Amino acid sequence: MRIVIVGTGAMACLFAARLASVAHVTLTGTWSEAIASIRKRGILVEHENETRTFAAAAAYIGTSLPAADLILVLVKSWQTASIAGYLEGYLAPEGIILSLQNGLGNIELLGPKACPGVTATGATLVGPGYVRTGGTGPTHMVAPEQVAELFRRAGFECHRCEPHEAESLIWGKLTISCGINALTAILRVPNGELLNRPNAADLMARAALECYEVARARGVELPFSDPVERVREVALRTAANRSSMLQDLLRGAPTECDAINGAVVGEGKRFGIPTPVNEILWQLIQSAVHQKRSGLQQ
Repeated sequence: MRIVIVGTGAMACLFAARLASVAHVTLTGTWSEAIASIRKRGILVEHENETRTFAAAAAYIGTSLPAADLILVLVKSWQTASIAGYLEGYLAPEGIILSLQNGLGNIELLGPKACPGVTATGATLVGPGYVRTGGTGPTHMVAPEQVAELFRRAGFECHRCEPHEAESLIWGKLTISCGINALTAILRVPNGELLNRPNAADLMARAALECYEVARARGVELPFSDPVERVREVALRTAANRSSMLQDLLRGAPTECDAINGAVVGEGKRFGIPTPVNEILWQLIQSAVHQKRSGLQQ
């Protein structure tokens, strides 16, 4: 199988490294340093204090490539609109597009051949083409069985699911992300530290609960019944992890807050559900991003 992975960041490199053992993998993106590093020495994956190198091809997006049986989209949500127009030119007639991205709104931008998915696997970017494994967990996808089986052969815990199940899982992950990501980015702390600060723990719970209420208003049944208990459980289980939003903010990169807290605010307004905590977190992240870009010291 030929796979094109759109993205060159932490998750793209992790999935490319593993899938390269069972398929022909090419990463494509715009980050020149990552593309150069992958071409020169492959992808470096650090796991439990051991670093291994995995060979994979890399190309700038827009470069002509052989038709792909699978396009795996792993760019940040704010990049989705800019890469969507390239995908049809990369896809074989019977191929599919699979998004394992965070937040809401990605599938709608990727077109009719796009399938939703969600993963609980994590990674931290160490440098261009160099990642450290994070939390491990299942990947669910609305995709043919042969695609799911390929992921299993590459070492992922992978499950096929129906579209309504994927929507439930995406909103479940969104609920956790609303509670953890923006707060850890604003406070510059790993996930578990939120549990050690009573005010932060309260805000985490309230943000998650707001997302849960918006999902219910949309008619989405989440894969858990108590969002407060679940967000605390995830924060504890990933206590040492730095959220992707914190990593982005520290690098001075745009964040996915618009597609996470911001999306919940938008959906809340549409259904008449108040989301004051998510709105404040969203505004604070936008302010922090502006401050970082302006070169101001904190």
